[in-house]
Amino acid sequence: MLSPEHRAIVKATVPLLEAGGEALTTHFYRMLLTDHPELRPYFNQASQQSGEQQRALANGVLMYARHIDRLQHLGDLVTTIVNRHVSLQVRAEHYPVVGACLLRAMREVLGEDIATDAVIEAWHAAYFQLADILVGAEKTAYDSVADSPGGWRGARSFTVMAKIRESNEITSFWFEPTDGDAVVAHEPGQHVGLRAFVDGVEVRRSYSLSSVADGKRYRISVKRRPNGVVSKYLHDCMHPGDTVELFPPAGDFVLDDSGKPLVLISGGVGITSTLPMLQAALAADRPIHFIHAARHSDAHAFRDWIDDLAEHHPRLKRYYCYEVHDGETPMPDATGFLDAALLATWMPSTQDVDVYVLGPRPFMRAIRSHLRELGVPDAQVRYGFFGSPSSLD
Repeated sequence: MLSPEHRAIVKATVPLLEAGGEALTTHFYRMLLTDHPELRPYFNQASQQSGEQQRALANGVLMYARHIDRLQHLGDLVTTIVNRHVSLQVRAEHYPVVGACLLRAMREVLGEDIATDAVIEAWHAAYFQLADILVGAEKTAYDSVADSPGGWRGARSFTVMAKIRESNEITSFWFEPTDGDAVVAHEPGQHVGLRAFVDGVEVRRSYSLSSVADGKRYRISVKRRPNGVVSKYLHDCMHPGDTVELFPPAGDFVLDDSGKPLVLISGGVGITSTLPMLQAALAADRPIHFIHAARHSDAHAFRDWIDDLAEHHPRLKRYYCYEVHDGETPMPDATGFLDAALLATWMPSTQDVDVYVLGPRPFMRAIRSHLRELGVPDAQVRYGFFGSPSSLD
């Protein structure tokens, strides 16, 4: 039970977390993955090496401490964490293990003079309050998808039916369930969890579903990353006829029903989540402005498909910006970086729009600044995240 005294102590640690939260979470992850190697499949080692997961966790812990007595102000953070956990099939029994390592890391990093018995007791109560919230929400999500038509619980075997090169770095994979049964319908923008064994080591990743639901199959479109263990495995070793295990779809970055003009802004492989949103919006006959930024033409996936859609749907307007261009066709609509001036030209004249933004974090941060400059209300813009959820601030 989290008492008022506990809340006061947790809030008093906010300055410590602001100053040393990343050092704390770095030590925590090192300890957790060393002492509990069975949990390594749940973590992306590339994100560990870059520090992305450490920063994301530090931000989450800090946000929780700041709002410990008014959790409703955490906004979408809890929902995003729940969906990430569900996509990787995090289980209730993982929470005590993680909690013990987090409390131990606090004591070892902050020192016993600061992380006193009272502080550890307060954070123990706070952590397990949050754990109860997450476990309950995750159970609801697991039960909901398992009880839906075509749903399932845990891992399910799928067969690769097609492997299609979309650009010089993005390849699509079509999966159908090995048992031949139906699959649960996903919402536009959701992702699916994938479990594979690379050189005998279990790995888990989440990938955006890049095609609208049809009840029969799923498609993911994966960028080959130089240090990406799973992306390289999929590109180099996964072929039609091979099998892989998938977890049910999850995710809260989804297209909402609305009659407002829709603006889809993507950078790089962020285009994958926008594709089912585009298909669904076309079926609803919404006005759509599709804006995509790519490094160059060879890295631009799905251009021919989107161009064909634009030819047959007058309510779809599409614009492309390439960082560099060699002068060969097809030409982009602009060269350089996607800035406020281009957005002002390419977006609808009204500010009463729904905007969805997905791409690398610096890209989304820049787009947010441009949209604010153009007067688009923050409440009408949604941002998707690769990897760990994190603030754009």
